[in-house]
Amino acid sequence: MFLQLNILAFVAGTWLLQQQANLPEADKAWWLLPIVLLIRLLWRAQSKISIVIKRILISVFIGMIGFFWAATAAHWRLSDALPENWERRDIQVIGVIASVPNSNDYGTHFYFDIEKIITEDAIVPRHVSLTWYKDTQPTDQQTGRPMLRAGERWQLTVRLKQPHGNANPHGFDYEVWALERNIRATGYIRKSDENKRLDAMVQKPGYWIERIREKIQQNQSQYLADRTYTGILSTLATGDQHRIPREQWQVLIRTGTNHLMAISGLHITMVSSLIFGLVYWLWRWNSYLTLRISAKRAAVLAGLIVAFGYALISGFAIPAQRAFCMLAVIAWAIWRGRSVSVTRILSWALFWVALLDPWATVSPGFWLSFGAVAIIMLVTVGRIGKLHWLTEWVRIQWAITLGLIPILLVLFQQVSLVSPIANAFAIPIISLIVVPLTLLTIILPFDFLLLLAHGALTVVMSFLSFLGDFPQAVWLQHSPPFWTIATAFIGVVWMLLPGSFGLGWLRGFPARWLGLIAMCPMFLVQLPKPKAGELWLTVLDVGQGLAVVARTEQHALLFDTGPKLGETDSGRRIIIPFLYNEGIRKLDVLMVSHADSDHSGGALSVLSGMPVKKVLSSLNDDHPIRQYVPDNALCHAPQSWQWDGVHFEVLHPLKQDYFELNRKTNRKSCVLKITTAHGSVLLPADIESKDEQALLARSIENLAATVVLVPHHGSLTSSTDAFVKTVDPAVAIFAVGYLNRYDHPNTVVTQRYHQLGSKLLRSDRDGAIMLRFAEQKVVFDSWRRFNQRYWHHRFSEPVTKSGT
Repeated sequence: MFLQLNILAFVAGTWLLQQQANLPEADKAWWLLPIVLLIRLLWRAQSKISIVIKRILISVFIGMIGFFWAATAAHWRLSDALPENWERRDIQVIGVIASVPNSNDYGTHFYFDIEKIITEDAIVPRHVSLTWYKDTQPTDQQTGRPMLRAGERWQLTVRLKQPHGNANPHGFDYEVWALERNIRATGYIRKSDENKRLDAMVQKPGYWIERIREKIQQNQSQYLADRTYTGILSTLATGDQHRIPREQWQVLIRTGTNHLMAISGLHITMVSSLIFGLVYWLWRWNSYLTLRISAKRAAVLAGLIVAFGYALISGFAIPAQRAFCMLAVIAWAIWRGRSVSVTRILSWALFWVALLDPWATVSPGFWLSFGAVAIIMLVTVGRIGKLHWLTEWVRIQWAITLGLIPILLVLFQQVSLVSPIANAFAIPIISLIVVPLTLLTIILPFDFLLLLAHGALTVVMSFLSFLGDFPQAVWLQHSPPFWTIATAFIGVVWMLLPGSFGLGWLRGFPARWLGLIAMCPMFLVQLPKPKAGELWLTVLDVGQGLAVVARTEQHALLFDTGPKLGETDSGRRIIIPFLYNEGIRKLDVLMVSHADSDHSGGALSVLSGMPVKKVLSSLNDDHPIRQYVPDNALCHAPQSWQWDGVHFEVLHPLKQDYFELNRKTNRKSCVLKITTAHGSVLLPADIESKDEQALLARSIENLAATVVLVPHHGSLTSSTDAFVKTVDPAVAIFAVGYLNRYDHPNTVVTQRYHQLGSKLLRSDRDGAIMLRFAEQKVVFDSWRRFNQRYWHHRFSEPVTKSGT
């Protein structure tokens, strides 16, 4: 048990490092010295208190080793960086395509290992993420497909920038995701006559693996043609989850079976077990082989080799790492002829995953993978008596579903209510039929087995679609407070202790119903919300676009919905997760200021993901957004309404402005003024100088505001001197994308607000900006300051501090 506790201490140390805003310097490691001296002084002590203290100090020491190991790895990885002065500049490089190219309607994306920098004095990281856009990339004249393959060496002209993601409460942290994968810059390939392929294949093991993965995907696509679930079979073979269409992902998520689409420990263990059994059976038939190495040793070695190969082909994600490490510990024990407890096996797997990948603890897959295995161990290991296999299977499914509820609510704020039924049906078919048949086509020339695998998968997906169509298939809620999660974990463990199932309900640990009570706060505790007369405003970081959430005591409004980017959009990626996590279950008004994609791109996703009572916009009558909700209308002055002591008023456009057929969409932007007793905010969307003049002429008394969302992202076409002086904001917010192609905000515009003494905030540098109008003042904060981590993008200008 002491070993297991020390391993947990090491992992806790790596986790603690990931919570730091700044990396500790190497000289801080002297903190370890006093602990070492104390351990040395207590080493020979025999009293119970001394032994306990010594063990605690040893665990603290090992935890600090984990902390500084993670810090060392982070320093090393962050040192390979793209300097700010080389962002958005043409750089000519030579390197190798280091991943399977992933093509879509916009271009081809891949990872690129840079071997040589041709541009003089340029500094470029060794591993970058590139996109070769469709209009500039080379294509095969016969097939029309991009002429890009994993393992090829190319000379390319690229433009790069430092890894930068949207920074929002409850949002996906792209920057730590990129750090874990050692992606130290992102960019695209410039059109150039000097872009050329130098070598068809670079002979290195990593590139061989990627070429094999690419070949597997191509063979499956060619043989299965346009069959519905080709992407899922490719994912089960190579771990490339990008090949699964979004609609199929939705089915898997709603039924709680999306974990089966990773190369999970279940798949790897199952394949390894099949190989173990096959080799063990065959080996025993040959006495020559048996005399030289036992059948059990040969079988375990073969199973481990196959598991390692499958994990490599799958991309070696955390579930695959965990499964392989556990199998390696088991193989070592069998080879040495020793018995190893399951807790020790899990602990060693935990240690090796954290050692090889110190950032694993910030990955959802880490908690889900190890959490599921720990739950299975809790309900199976050390139990007295033997249950029927079906009863045992149902028990495990129920335990996993119950036990993962707190983790799922923390990570994703949703739990599939049909998950036990879905998994009980899907796991056996996918693990015992679909995956083995798919893998056999990789090893042997039996492509016809893909049709059998696809047929079995079709049955599974049809049933999952049926379950997922139930209206209440998924429980959605806000992210619970931390103390409710801790209480829920205690309740889960209490309910799953021996005696929890079957006749065990009548015996075993007492008062099992207390476990259910311990879980209740997680569902019942409500988040804080504005009081009467208060306004909470959040300007979300959606890149080059705009999305603002305004909340009063009983109502919520969304002003604009951010951009649409390829197959996804800000509504699905950012806005819906934020609303659910903040406890907002419906929108009273969705206001889409105008039709430009950077303001309306996420609207349909919002409308499909959450009830919306009314839509106000400047869109045409036949626009899909207006058609989605029966209660929709054009925004125009002087519309106004009152919510919970907060006044909302539309200042622009006028009704007659809609009759100007040639009027630009920007000039029809809805302008909203929200006024409270504590301050006011002006949301002018993308109005231009002529519209500002019109507002000054007819509504000059309504333009003054405490906070302003700077018109048109700080473009020089807006924010005229007269308009800025009339608004005279204490806080001016620029909703802009990092290194956007328009170079917003314009320095002339920022200077105008600065000269007035306005506090300038920018979504690209500050992330989401949270403002609270209460107690006769406005309090603001930025997400990048509030949630700062050492891996977050650092700017030459400091991220804004909170203020009033």
